[in-house]
Order: sequence, then structure tokens, then C-alpha cells
Amino acid sequence: SANGNDSKKFKGEDKMDGAPSRVLHIRKLPGEVTETEVIALGLPFGKVTNILMLKGKNQQAFLELATEEAAITMVNYYSAVTPHLRNQPIYIQYSNHKELKTDNTLNQSRAQAVLQAVTAVQTANTPLSGTTVSESAVTPAQSPVLRIIIDNMYYPVTLDVLHQIFSKFGAVLKIITFTKNNQFQALLQYGDPVNAQQAKLALDGQNIYNACCTLRIDFSKLVNLNVKYNNDKSRDYTRPDLPSGDGQPALDPAIAAAFAKSVPAVPGALSPLAIPNAAAAAAAAAAGRVGMPGVSAGGNTVLLVSNLNEEMVTPQSLFTLFGVYGDVQRVKILYNKKDSALIQMADGNQSQLAMNHLNGQKMYGKIIRVTLSKHQTVQLPREGLDDQGLTKDFGNSPLHRFKKPGSKNFQNIFPPSATLHLSNIPPSVAEEDLRTLFANTGGTVKAFKFFQRDHKMALLQMATVEEAIQALIDLHNYNLGENHHLRVSFSKSTI
Repeated sequence: SANGNDSKKFKGEDKMDGAPSRVLHIRKLPGEVTETEVIALGLPFGKVTNILMLKGKNQQAFLELATEEAAITMVNYYSAVTPHLRNQPIYIQYSNHKELKTDNTLNQSRAQAVLQAVTAVQTANTPLSGTTVSESAVTPAQSPVLRIIIDNMYYPVTLDVLHQIFSKFGAVLKIITFTKNNQFQALLQYGDPVNAQQAKLALDGQNIYNACCTLRIDFSKLVNLNVKYNNDKSRDYTRPDLPSGDGQPALDPAIAAAFAKSVPAVPGALSPLAIPNAAAAAAAAAAGRVGMPGVSAGGNTVLLVSNLNEEMVTPQSLFTLFGVYGDVQRVKILYNKKDSALIQMADGNQSQLAMNHLNGQKMYGKIIRVTLSKHQTVQLPREGLDDQGLTKDFGNSPLHRFKKPGSKNFQNIFPPSATLHLSNIPPSVAEEDLRTLFANTGGTVKAFKFFQRDHKMALLQMATVEEAIQALIDLHNYNLGENHHLRVSFSKSTI
């Protein structure tokens, strides 16, 4: 048995191709590395039962796993993917020893305390499976698992895209994707918490595609993910033999081995992070790898809107409402069916986004229906033909919200809500002025709040979502004087 006082015994450990053992010898460690970081190397492969740190010029460690099988999996994985701690490559091999015995010196007592704390966290966590996610209330000092939220998911984001982005910072061991609170999220596990920290520092707040799909990253309370299936929602890169979860058998061993050692070449992954357009996302969507149902980068640009209040609706009102979700090019209220209209958006993503957010909403007292049209374009009336103003071309409108590449408006696309975001408010306009203005649209103003640091912006809450929709239609671009035209959009906040 290995003993903590007998460090000389460990100078001549065998190479990685020695006889398998559940005790692993880890060499070339950075001088400042912590026990937590070393333990985290083994956590993805199973329970860590002991650790021995040998401080000195050539810092080493011994890690004991619960089973020999777990140790073999770990060695096989790190033979294909060189592990790094604090940007320094390290080396992992089987130890000659079959178990570890540690003494009660100060250093080893500290290592044991760290191991017990990490084990407690592991025990407290409910294992994850598929897309069912729960997190323990116990938080380790630094977890190798990141929790990722995709804000403003204008284009699809797949598990493979996340793998390629985050692999730039170290070996990604596992990923689970899921939808929570109507947001696409992921849990991603590195072999090393330092890699997780580097990825968080570099990627938090960055956009995957131009001006959209913003990454929000935090450390998870978990230290290990339990993945049951390898499919488009979850994947364990250390276990290519896992089934897909849809009744399909596990991969052929030869294919599995290749899969484990390769990083998939994914159309649409980042280099370095911002993509000038979403052609790659379109390719991913066309291939069926869509991260969110109903969101695709291709598709028809023309929407059919029905069950409109024909006494109230105008091309301008439809332009204003649908313009929250994209740049409306043309609107045509149907001559023989005035409760229906065709709306042409700038691209298929915008039409899909508008349909997802506006179908089933109440406009002028009627629940509108929004579907994709069979038409590919909205035809303008022949020259000289009077169509009673039912068709309007907005292609050159100065009111398009997304005409500027990289516009911040891409980051503020939310479903209709009772709370409105107001901006471009001149200094002379007071809260009471705005309350009165919005009350005149026929609704009730429930709450109002200027932004603390910037009185050019405010939140205003109407009594219902329908009232907020009405107010946005009536007051977006309203002239408040002093060359200030009010900007109105839906907010995800509440007051």
C-alpha cells in the first residue's frame, strides 16, 4: 500500500501502459495546484475515494477511484485528450499501488478534508438524466460544471455548436441541454475547473451569432453530470457506448472509439466567436439539428394573419406590432377578406419569430392567428390601381428596428407582456406626462419606474398584455418634442 510519508517510492512509477489499477499517478502538476483541481480530474469518471498530494519541486499526486473500471475509463480518455491544469499539460498513468493509505500529517489531513467536502456535494446532488435537471444547494469552491443560458436565441444553437465553442478552453466531458423557464439552457462539464473558469471569463456575455444568441454563464452547483443518453440533447464524451434513448442500440465499438477521440466539425461553430451571418445556422437547421422547436434559419418570409378586427386594423398597425420581431417589408390586407392580412418579413427567421410570439395574442379585442403563408412574396398593386390603401410597402421605412448590423435591439426581443420598455425620453417629460399619455390609449397604467441611472428610459406596466399591445401600436415613434420620438418595446421585467 502507498503511504504518504514514503514519497521516494513514487519516483519510478510505470508508464500509462502498466497494469490497470484504481490508483492513478498524476505527474508534472503546477506548483500552485489545489487538491480540488486534482479531484475534479477524476469526478467525471466515478467516485474518488482517496487522494495523496506530494508537494515539492516535481509536484505529483495519487488519485484513488472507487473501481478499477472507472480508472481505466479515465486513463483511456486522457490518453486521447491531454489534460491541462492551469494551462500546463499533466500526465496520468496507472500506479503500481492497488490502494492508498494516507497519514495524519497536516498536508494530508487537508487533502482528506477537501475530498470529504467534494464527496458530500456529490452525494447531495440528484443525478441528472436526459433533460431533467436539478441542482444541489451545496456549492463547491469551484466547479468544473458550467450552467449556460442562451438569451435572445434568434437562431438555433445545438449541442455540437456548444461543444466546439467550449472545447477551445479544454476537454469538454459532458453536455446536457434542456429548456427551463422558456429558455434554452445547458450544463457543460470540463475535466478541470480551471478550464471552466477560463471559459466563463472569455465567453460570458458574448454572442454566438452576430448580435444574437448571447451566452450567460455561471458555475453550476453540481460537480459531476450523470448522462444516460448520447443524442442531440445530451452527450457523455467519455462514454461513447451509451444508447441514444430512443430504442436504438449503442454505437458499434469501432465507431464509438472514433467518436470518443474526435471533435465534431460543426457548421456554425465559432471562429473566434461572432459569425457575420446565420448561414451556418441555416445549414444546421436544414440538417435537422435545431436547438429550439419552431426556430429555423430558413423558411418562408410571408405570414398569414387571420381573425383581425377589420374595423380597426390598418397596414400601419400591423407594421408596428410585427416590427417588434423583425423588419416588415410589405403588408397587404386582403380585399375580399379584410379580417386577414399577408405580412412579408425581411427573412424566414424573423417571420418564424413573429409567428411564435404573436400567434394567439389579442389585438383590438380579437385573438389573432398567425401562420406561414403559401405565398413567397407580397405583390404590390399594379400601377394606377387603387386598392383603398390595403397594401403598403415599408421596405424603406426609417422605423425598422433591426436595419443596423449588430443592433442592440437583437438582444431585447421578448414575448408580448404587460410591461413596456420606453426609451428616447427627453429630460422635460415627467412620469405624470407618460402615465397620462399611455392612459389615453384606453388602458390602465398600473406602475411606472424611470431607470435609476438613465432617465431617458423607463418601464411602464399596463393592466393586461392586450392593453400593452394597443399602447405599443399607438405610441411607438410618438413625438414627445425636442426632436425625441418615443421608442416602445416589450420588456421581460416587472415593476
